[in-house]
Order: sequence, then C-alpha cells, then structure tokens
Amino acid sequence: MEFKNIDQIENAVNAQQNEFVRLGAGLVFMLGIILYVVLDSQGMKGSFVLTISAMIGGYMAMNIGANDVANNVGPAVGSKALTLMGAIIIAAIFEASGALIAGGDVVSTIKKGIIDPSSITDTSVFIWLMVSALLSAAVWLNLATIFGAPVSTTHSIVGGVLGAGIAAGGFGIANWSKMGAIASSWVISPVLGGVIAITFLYFIKKKIIYQEDMLGAARKYVPILIALMAWAFSTYLALKGLKKIYKMDFQTAATGGAVVAAIFYLVARPLISKASKKLENTREGVNGLFTLPLVFAAALLSFAHGANDVANAIGPLAAITDSITNSGISTKTDIPLWVMMIGAIGIALGLMLYGPKLIRTVGSEITDLDKSRAFCVAMAAAITVIIASQLGLPVSSTHIAVGGIFGVGFLREYLKTNYASKLHKILDHHEGEEKVRIQTFLDNFKSASVEDMEKMLKEAKKNKAELGLNKKERKRLKKVYGEKLVKRSAFKKIIAAWLITVPASGCLAAAVFFMLKDLPIS
Repeated sequence: MEFKNIDQIENAVNAQQNEFVRLGAGLVFMLGIILYVVLDSQGMKGSFVLTISAMIGGYMAMNIGANDVANNVGPAVGSKALTLMGAIIIAAIFEASGALIAGGDVVSTIKKGIIDPSSITDTSVFIWLMVSALLSAAVWLNLATIFGAPVSTTHSIVGGVLGAGIAAGGFGIANWSKMGAIASSWVISPVLGGVIAITFLYFIKKKIIYQEDMLGAARKYVPILIALMAWAFSTYLALKGLKKIYKMDFQTAATGGAVVAAIFYLVARPLISKASKKLENTREGVNGLFTLPLVFAAALLSFAHGANDVANAIGPLAAITDSITNSGISTKTDIPLWVMMIGAIGIALGLMLYGPKLIRTVGSEITDLDKSRAFCVAMAAAITVIIASQLGLPVSSTHIAVGGIFGVGFLREYLKTNYASKLHKILDHHEGEEKVRIQTFLDNFKSASVEDMEKMLKEAKKNKAELGLNKKERKRLKKVYGEKLVKRSAFKKIIAAWLITVPASGCLAAAVFFMLKDLPIS
C-alpha cells in the first residue's frame, strides 16, 4: 500500500511538473511578443493596447493549435499510422508553413462579413470590438480544449465578432442572412463529411475487406483510392490552401489535380503490388497499405488548415494594428510579417504543448479507427470542402472531420447489428444440444469485429444444421445488437459544444466589450 501511495505521489508530481513546463513555454512566447511590440511601437499612440492585443492574438493562435489541429492528425494517430510525437512534429511544421507561405498578405478585418463595418465610425469602439472578439474566442477555445471538445475556431471568432458587434451597434449591425448560412453549416458539415466517409468505407469493405483474396483486391483498388486521394488533396490545396498565392477556378484546379492523380496512380500501382507480397492476407495486412497515404494526408490537411485558419487569430489583430497605426477603420488590411509570425508560431506551439489531449479525443475516444477508416475520414475532409466550395455552402473543417469519424463509427454499428440479426435468424431455427460448441461460438461472435462477423455468418450458413440455441443464449446474442461502437458520451458532448460555440463566444465578447468600451486608446 505504501509503495502504491508513493507511485501515485510521483505521478502527480510529474504531471504537475509537465504543466509547469507548458505554462513556462507559453509565458516565454508571450514575453517575446511583449518585448517585440514594445520595442517596435515606442512613442506610438495606442502602443499599450497594441501590446495587449498582440498577446491576445498569440493566445488565440495557441488555442487554435491546441484544439483545431487535432482534426487533421487525430485519425492518423488513432489508427497508429503515426505516433503522437510524429504527428505533432509533422502538424507543427506544416501548420506553420501553411500560415507563413499561404496565409496571405491581406485579410478581411470583419470576419466573414457578419457585421456591417460602416455602422461603426468611432475607431476606439472598433478596436475594443475586435479585442473583445479575439479574447472571447480564445477563452472559449481554451475551455473547449480543457473539456476535450473539438470545436470550430471559425465559429468561435464569428461568435465573438457578432456578440461584440451587437454590443457596439445593436442588432441591426449584424448580417443575419450570413449568420443563417453559418448556422446551417452546423448540420451541413458533419452530415456531408459523414456521408462521404461512409461511402468510402463501405466501398473498401465490400471491394477489399470482405473478399477471400483481400490482398489481390487491394492491389486492384488501393492504387485507385490513392490516385483519388491525390486528386482530392491537390484540388483542395489549389482551391483553399494556396488561394492567397495564386487564385484559380475549380476547372483549372481539378484538371491539375487529375494530372497529379494520374502520376500517383502510375507510381502507386507497382509499389502497392510489391508491398502487398510481404503482407499477410488479413485485414491488418490490407490496412498497412494505407499508412503512407495517411501520413501525406495529415501533412497536407495541416498545411491547408494553417493557411486558412491562421486568419482567425491574425485577422482581428491585423485590424487592430491597422486601426491604431492609421487612426481609422479599414475593411481590408495588409498583414505585417510580425503578425503572421505570431499566428504561425502560436499555432505550432499550442499544438505541441496542449494538442495531445484533443488528438487523443479525435483519434481514439469517439470510435475505434484503423488505417482504412482513418483514410476515409481524410478523404471526406478534402472532398467535402471541394463540394461545398463549388455549391457555395459554408462548412467547418472541424465539423467535417469529426462528422466523418462519427460516420464510420455508425456504419460499423449498423453492419454489426445487421450481421447479428442475420446470424440470430439462422441460429434461431436450429436448436440443439451442443451447448458447449454454441457457447464458444457466441463468445467469439460477441467479441468479433464487423469483418470477422461477416466470416462467421458465412460459416454459420454452411454449418447451421450443427448449431443449436436455447432461450438464454438467444438473449445473450441479442445483447450484441445494442453494442455501441461510437461513444455516446463523446457524441453528446461534442454536439453540445458545437451548438453553443457561437452563442457562448458571442455572450462573452459582449460582456468584455461593455467592460472595455469606455477605456481610452493611448
């Protein structure tokens, strides 16, 4: 007992030390921001507010890294295609690269056009509005991360701007049609992501996993899936990740993506054929063929995310900087390099210090992910954005990825229940005396994967005359019907967090604005 208590104390001390290290690293980042802004803005009116705003921008960037990046690498970690440390390193590099290379030189100062900037004529009011929006979004993301709920950073800043805007100019300042479109994305994003992920997973199961010669089927279909992934991600990057470097239309992006896909197919086909010869003809063997595509997917999703979502941290900060420097309000503003650096470094640092919690949540706490399932989630993330962009539908990358994970989990539940029902009907008509054999069969069935249940179903059809089932054992089999392959507590928590993100950050922003609005900008 004494040794057990000592171990508990040591674990608690180590956890506390790790927390101090994280807090220390965050404080060093904040001190670096303070030092740079103070030296750069000496003698400037509003330098104090600019310094505070830069710190809040850095805090927001860290929370984006801690919460939102998990959606890009979580499935790869959960499926063991990447280790946690490997995923963090890849995501940190590509998130920062996306932010710096393709983050853009100009952003809208009013995020998503959700309020009318012409309704605000006082520069100080505008500055405090943006400070309130940025701080409230960052605090909400921090809370969501603490509770292990992946939420949309875009929705967080949208709620902040809306709440502070209404506090500053009344309800008439808001663009309610735009807000309606954003609200619709709460349904569109996860449903579309889930449907696409389900479609890919069902295809992989039927065409590869459920075949007798799984590796033979994999040699035929995996190169096609990799080529499709190459098309999806190259088109996705052209439309979203690189749009601030060179903007192109869908047809051009898709055509370029088709060329990339053809190259990947020609390269992947002999490589897959060679690799498959060293693998066993099992589900685990087939899953091994998806490892490298998942690594590329995690990197490319992180790059595109850094390019797009860095604006959630640096957009308001750039607006504040421009307003203080030029003593006016602009709807578009250039982004200074130092602001871009705060966003890029902050996202990478937040991911490394606080990202593992959400990566584990997304990767393993919602449903069990293997490499083929994680591949389907990654495909859903890219293809959903492409479809939504062409249809003009507002979508959230967070909701898409998590919706894809929910989708593959619910598909597995459906298939397992369906197979259990079929097996029950077969056995229900063949009661016998060989209870030991049936008991063993049922025990194996209860713990079987969906794929193994399919094989057991086929075996049951061949040997149904030899099997019997009494009333007690029928009840035991029925319990399998109710087994949940998607963790319901995680499902409810995440859905609740999605629904309250905009109202929560909006109410917080309004409260912060009322506290700050009368303070001078000096």
